[in-house]
Amino acid sequence: MKLFKKVAVIGTGLIGGSIALDLKKRKLAGTVIGISRRKESLAIAKKSGAIDIGSQDALAAADADLVIFATPVSAILRLAPVIAPVIKPGCIVTDVGSTKEEIVTALSSHFARFVGSHPLAGSEKRGMAHARQGLFKNSLCVLTPVKNTDTQALRKIRSLWVSLGAKTVLLSPKAHDRILSRVSHLPHAIAFSLAGSLEGDCLDFAPPSLKDATRVASSDSGLWADIFLSNRRNLLESIDVFNRGLARLTRAVRKQDRARLVRILDAAKRKRASLK
Repeated sequence: MKLFKKVAVIGTGLIGGSIALDLKKRKLAGTVIGISRRKESLAIAKKSGAIDIGSQDALAAADADLVIFATPVSAILRLAPVIAPVIKPGCIVTDVGSTKEEIVTALSSHFARFVGSHPLAGSEKRGMAHARQGLFKNSLCVLTPVKNTDTQALRKIRSLWVSLGAKTVLLSPKAHDRILSRVSHLPHAIAFSLAGSLEGDCLDFAPPSLKDATRVASSDSGLWADIFLSNRRNLLESIDVFNRGLARLTRAVRKQDRARLVRILDAAKRKRASLK
């Protein structure tokens, strides 16, 4: 079922490219415009059938019915005021940014029909070459409406994500950033720090457990620097919570308190087992 006549996807990377693929393959949009500063990304998107038109000019989104910002946080904030004056009346705007308070505050002031969204379906890989149809199937997408969010636009964006196979949940931007700092941003910070702490002579002996624990340290550094800084207050609080837990474990090891150490590990094991 066609939801939009013309969609502009700004950023044809993993997430934006996968959205574009689904829009075309599921016939959810008549025309899909891909906008990227990288010619090679647009070429891959065109060859794969993800987009009908490719452009390096963000103003190519001018006559779209839906504009999707699928770039890093800093690029979303930079491009929004450029595009806002040229989009047509009634155009719905959304994003896929990993932080929401800063983005929702800024874009709600630029676009009357903006709805913040965050699909929890990424990976450490990046680029249009890794985009795939069905990426969002059985995933969770968080929508972050605020008091002045257009209700019809919210329904349309919710229908879009459901059509892409995602389950949707509504959170305030503040709640989103607090929760994601714990379950996504902190794990990435730990993985980067753990990988960075490894000495050269250790790397040849790395077991699968280390590779599992540091997998997301292969993620794009620029993208994650943006996320950490955009959500810095929540991330710093999450790091403090983690450091307190690590300090408890450290004390138990230092004192050779096996019983306490087992209790700490068992509590963590139970929480890990509860993950869906």
